[in-house]
Amino acid sequence: MMIQHFTFSKLYQGELPGWRISFYYNREKIEAIYHGDGDIEIELPKGYLVTEQLKKDINELMLFHVYDA
Repeated sequence: MMIQHFTFSKLYQGELPGWRISFYYNREKIEAIYHGDGDIEIELPKGYLVTEQLKKDINELMLFHVYDA
């Protein structure tokens, strides 16, 4: 399974780390908060469990799109 239609936007003005992310995974839309320490807080769907593989994939996308930019 792969992440599709990955989008992100800053949560805060300035330099504080934190992003709102959304993507499709396994045909399900996921909306979450990505914290500066790499923690992922799922907002929708409620109760969705993040697997270690999914967390790794999201961290790689964030490194590519945000930190390496």
